[in-house]
Amino acid sequence: MENFSQFLLYIPGIVIFLVGSGKVRQYMRIHKKGACVEASVVRCEHVVKKDKAGREVYNYYDVFVEFVNPENHHKEGRSVKSPVEYVKGQQVLLYLDGSGGDSRLTQAVDESVFNPWVLMVIGALLVVLALEENQGNEVAAMACLAAVLLFVGGSLIANYILLKRKGLQRIDAEIVDVYKRQISRGTKILKADKFTYYPIVRYEIDGRENMRMCNINSGSANSFKTGEHMPLYLDPASGNVMEKHESPGVLIGGIVVFCIGILAALSILSTI
Repeated sequence: MENFSQFLLYIPGIVIFLVGSGKVRQYMRIHKKGACVEASVVRCEHVVKKDKAGREVYNYYDVFVEFVNPENHHKEGRSVKSPVEYVKGQQVLLYLDGSGGDSRLTQAVDESVFNPWVLMVIGALLVVLALEENQGNEVAAMACLAAVLLFVGGSLIANYILLKRKGLQRIDAEIVDVYKRQISRGTKILKADKFTYYPIVRYEIDGRENMRMCNINSGSANSFKTGEHMPLYLDPASGNVMEKHESPGVLIGGIVVFCIGILAALSILSTI
């Protein structure tokens, strides 16, 4: 039982490290020259195939997108299999896999608070923290904890500063539909099916109409209503549209966590 509880200490660090490494791979794919292009969704069809016994074999969305080929500058279309539903007119990124593999789609902007490299470092530090804690090295474990707090606080502060410097411009977006995604079915314990609701919005930039299904979501069907308006934010330098802007709460939280990290580091120095 003790060995099992010791093993549990590693789980948060391992999970965070794996999430960070996945985001790093995605970041490198996006920024590789010629690896992806901006595309617009033309249609999206839900494909479900079952075998003779009624068992589900395939369940995916067949998404057809149009884009301008960066090599010949011609407008082209491509059909992409996706586990996620997209809406007509939504602006996405299309990964052009030169190795002959399947192309992939993603929303154009990653709005994570933490840089993926920072997530990997935090995950690694948490793993080392668990190792030192299990070996009874209290000073080393405390040093890892202080480093984690400093990284977390510093990342929150940096996120606020970077968004502030972008000079994001507020865009008015109208909710034209609400996408309902089922995330679980009712059981004997959970009597009802569970859904998550995503607003689908329409907005204009330089006279061009755009559509997107937002990452913002809610478990309540009344959170988003057709015809209501919500803000989006335009980065004038890159042209990217974001759902979040700089938040004073993030800055305050970052300062508090960073200060706690400094106090933790000073307490270590006092014991040496």
